[in-house]
Amino acid sequence: MKQISVIGGSGFIGTRLCKRLAKRGFSFQIVDKAKSLSFPDRSQLADVRSIDDLRKSVSHDTVLVNLAAEHHDNVRPLRLYDEVNVGGAKNLCQIAREKKISKILFTSSVAVYGFAPPDTDETGAINPFNEYGRTKWQAEEVLRAWQAEEPTQRSLVVVRPTVVFGEQNRGNVYNLLRQIASGHFVMIGQGTNRKSMAYVENVAAFLEHMLDAAPGLHIYNYIDKPDFNMNELVSTVREKMGKQPASSFRLPYALGFAMGTALDGIARLSGVTFPISQIRVKKFCATTQFATSIGRTNFAPPVTLREGLQRTVQYEFLENHRGEQEFVSE
Repeated sequence: MKQISVIGGSGFIGTRLCKRLAKRGFSFQIVDKAKSLSFPDRSQLADVRSIDDLRKSVSHDTVLVNLAAEHHDNVRPLRLYDEVNVGGAKNLCQIAREKKISKILFTSSVAVYGFAPPDTDETGAINPFNEYGRTKWQAEEVLRAWQAEEPTQRSLVVVRPTVVFGEQNRGNVYNLLRQIASGHFVMIGQGTNRKSMAYVENVAAFLEHMLDAAPGLHIYNYIDKPDFNMNELVSTVREKMGKQPASSFRLPYALGFAMGTALDGIARLSGVTFPISQIRVKKFCATTQFATSIGRTNFAPPVTLREGLQRTVQYEFLENHRGEQEFVSE
């Protein structure tokens, strides 16, 4: 295996991937605007928006794994989505041409489908509802154009994960788990909507698995099956924490949506970010259930979804890991 250059490798998924690579004895470097706390000796500082940075940092004839992204709901200024997600993809494709790189793995997102029908697979209609989804799709188009220049020589793997969670992550799933742990969680809606999820260790394992992809274009949604509905997810967390079954009280969706809208207005005036927002209520109550064709790659996830959720609860709320690194994402 050639050396692997993990762009954005200091982040949540990148750190897990690099730990797997180190365990397997792969040669790799991390290229990121922040130094990796786990692998400082393998870090090269570079911003994907700067092609000169990338020229200095990326090795010749390597395998590129592009994890760099602007992904939060509240990124400002909005142009950062284009500069990092789309402009970064353009820069990496140019570096790949210059440095004779023939394989790129790219983490996109199911956000490219927007609020898609249940069980949308890789052939689903592209209909992003936010800047993140739009720019991830445009980045895919940039990368596909690169691959099509030499289709029998170049390999492009596009992985579209659903919401990724796991230990040390401070995103929406963590916020939900924290609310359940605190005893202040209130279900919005009936809780029968299903959520496709992905445990970070499994996403990293799939990226490692696809390092051997043959030349061609390979596109996969990444989901750990079977999907939980919200009632099942809450019950699993409460059971792991030794709590009684959840209360039957539920906040109607319309009321929750109105609260999120009001808090958005206050946030715009005050600059304070609240855990409840219009878009988060909408996401929470929507069914976001996707299908995937990863089975045809013969990949077997090392951890079940239920076990991944239990591991996360154990680490975050039943053990003491104060002072250890945390990663912030949606």
